[in-house]
Amino acid sequence: MKLIPDTVESLKIAWQAITANKARGALTTLGIIIGIVAVTTTMTVFNGMQSSFRQGAGAIGADVIYVSRMPWIVMNDWFLYRNRPNLTISEAQQLEDAFQGRAIVNPTINTRRDLRYRSSTMEGVTVIGTTEKMPVITNRMPEYGRFLMEFDVRYKKNAAIIGYDVAQDLFDQVNPINKEINIGRHRFRVAGVLEEQGGNTMGGPNFDRQVFVPISTFVRAFGGRRFMDVDVAVKAPSIAALRDLEYEVIGEMRNIRKLRPTEDDNFSINKLDSLLGAFNNIVGAVLGIGLLVTSIALFVGGIGVMNIMFVSVTERTREIGIRKAIGAKRRSILMQFLFESAAICLLGGLIGIAISAAVAGAINASGMMPASLSPGIMIAAIIISVIVGVFAGFVPAYKGAKLDPIEALRYE
Repeated sequence: MKLIPDTVESLKIAWQAITANKARGALTTLGIIIGIVAVTTTMTVFNGMQSSFRQGAGAIGADVIYVSRMPWIVMNDWFLYRNRPNLTISEAQQLEDAFQGRAIVNPTINTRRDLRYRSSTMEGVTVIGTTEKMPVITNRMPEYGRFLMEFDVRYKKNAAIIGYDVAQDLFDQVNPINKEINIGRHRFRVAGVLEEQGGNTMGGPNFDRQVFVPISTFVRAFGGRRFMDVDVAVKAPSIAALRDLEYEVIGEMRNIRKLRPTEDDNFSINKLDSLLGAFNNIVGAVLGIGLLVTSIALFVGGIGVMNIMFVSVTERTREIGIRKAIGAKRRSILMQFLFESAAICLLGGLIGIAISAAVAGAINASGMMPASLSPGIMIAAIIISVIVGVFAGFVPAYKGAKLDPIEALRYE
C-alpha cells in the first residue's frame, strides 16, 4: 500500500518541477504537439477518405454483379483487355431473358456531354442511358419528381432525371421539373431530381453530377460505335445468393458469346467487395507511409523531451541526494522523473488533440470530406503521448535513481 503515497508524492514533485520551468516545459511540449497533430490528422483524413468512399460506393450495391468489358481495377495488364468486344444491348437482353424472374438485369451506357439551360451551362456531365430498373439496383430515389418509367424506355421519350449538383448549378432556385434542358444537341424534359449523394473525394464518379435518360433514347441521340459499350448490372435476390449467381452469370455470358471451354472469358465480372479490397490495399499502404513519416515528428519530439529530462536530472542532483539521504528509495526517484516526463508529453498530447479537432472541423466545414476526430483516435493519441513520455524519461530517470547520495550531496 506504500506504493500509492509514493505515487502521489512523485506526481506532486513532478508537477512542481513542470510549473517551476514554464517556458522550458512549453518548448518541450511543442515537439510532442507537432507529432500528435501530424499523427491524428493523418488518421482523421484516412477515416474521412474511407467514409467518403463507402458513401459513394454504397450506390454500387453489395448484392449486385456488374458485367463489363474491362475490370474496374486494371494494373499492368491493360493490353490484355483492350481488344475485348464491347457488350451490346442485344447481349444484355439475352442475359435478362435467361434470368427472367430470378434476378433483376439492368443495362447502362454512359458518355459525357455539356448541359445547358437558358444561359446556365455545365461541361463534361456524365449522361447515363438506363431503364426504369435503375433505382432497384442502386437504391437511389428522386428527391422530387419521378424516375424513368417503362413507357419512357419503350417509346424513346426525351425524359431526363438529373443529379443534385446538376439541379443546383443549372437551375439554382428554380424548380427544374418539366423544364427543358439541352444535353449536347438534344433537348430533354426534366422529370425528376435525385437525392443528394455527396461528392466523391477519391477521384471516383460524382454521383450528384449525373443525368439519367432512357437507354433507347440514348442510343438514338448519342449512338455510335464508340459509345455502345454497355455495362450490365445483375441484382441477386440476396447477398447469400451472390456467389451462385456469379457462376450463373459467367456461364450464361459464355453461352451468349459462344465461347469454347478452352477459351478465356472475354468479359469481366465486377463486385463491390473487389472494389473495397483494392481501395483498402491502396489506402492502407498510403496510410502506413503517412504514419511512418508523421511518426518521425513524434520521435523527434520524444528526443527533445529526453534531452530536457537529462538537464532536469542534472539540475536537481543535490535535491536527489537530499531525498535519498532522508530515506527516499530508487523507485521513488525513478517514478518522480517518469511522471514528470509523462506529464509533459500528456500535456502536449492534449493540446495536439485540440488542434487536430479544429483541423478536422475545418476540413468537414469545407465540404472536402466527412472528417471528425473519433474517440478512438483521441484515446490512442493520449496513450501514445504517455508511452512516448515514459520511454523518453526512462534513461534520465534511471540515471537519477542510480545516483550515490553522498556524491549527489557534493554536487554544486
